[in-house]
Amino acid sequence: MRLRPSHSGMARWGRQRGLTVIELMVAMALGLVVLLATGSLLISSTRAHAALVETAEMDDSGRYAMDALARAVRMAAHVDWELSPEPDSEAPARTMGLDATSLSRTDPGVDVLLPDAANGSDVLALRFPGSGNAPDGDGATLDCAGFPVNREEEGWSIFYVARNAQGAVELRCKYRGHSNWSSDAVAGGVDSFQVLYGLDTDEDGTPNRYVNASEVQALDAGLVLMAATPDARAAELRKRTHWKRVATVRVGLLLHGPRTDGALGGNIVHDLFGPDYGAAFAQTDRGTRLSEMALAGRAREIRMRRVYEVTVALPAMLPPASEAPEPEEPPDPVVAQR
Repeated sequence: MRLRPSHSGMARWGRQRGLTVIELMVAMALGLVVLLATGSLLISSTRAHAALVETAEMDDSGRYAMDALARAVRMAAHVDWELSPEPDSEAPARTMGLDATSLSRTDPGVDVLLPDAANGSDVLALRFPGSGNAPDGDGATLDCAGFPVNREEEGWSIFYVARNAQGAVELRCKYRGHSNWSSDAVAGGVDSFQVLYGLDTDEDGTPNRYVNASEVQALDAGLVLMAATPDARAAELRKRTHWKRVATVRVGLLLHGPRTDGALGGNIVHDLFGPDYGAAFAQTDRGTRLSEMALAGRAREIRMRRVYEVTVALPAMLPPASEAPEPEEPPDPVVAQR
């Protein structure tokens, strides 16, 4: 005999087949909390990944800029011994610089000067003779853009800071082509580019002190030139200029990366040449010491920033060992007594 459910039991089962309004609202609230937590986690992960990518790009730019600067400084000491075995003492200095200055992109060399584009950033101008026959040389001498320079031309590698078409500040490399001047970006996100020059005052091949470009120019202005005519005085200045006593070039570059928490980086001070130099010369050499709050501006845009620095020695311009004169043999003491 099969029992049939009572009407009261069937009614109770029917009432329990769905969710009540309260249960539905609780489930939706819990799902919304989980969705919001998942979305926040996704946004945080995306921001962290973007910050890592920007930091890696900043490091890559800094390392590339330091390598390009070091190669260009070493190239300034190049000598084509086959063409000119003896350096010309009256030739212009291979190394020179300007403080708190920018340049135009297409004007020759450093003929047209513009106001600095970022916190008193400097200009480093390097020149060198080419090698090999025209038009492309032998590939041994390259400018900062990687183009070869033949021995009939004079190569230039000029580093300066300027704004691009979008208004972003970047370190640029200016060079002379076969028919015109141009420049290419070396690194973006630049806050300051500073250069010091190690002067060898006693001609022992090592620097005795580091100075900026303005001080080198002041030392040249203090030279007493004895020549009678303007052309002769200019030739004497080219021969005696302190730019030819530069034994090392020290470069500091401050780059910015992703935004960070303002509470973590607001009190940071960036010294491009170390705290000792910053404490002594921050007032007279603008851009060598910069505070994070000053860089952040009114918007308080605190960013990750990093200083990249390199010191490059200029190789001595001596003839190859095969062409150097052999030392004379000392006289035999017995023969000398006779």
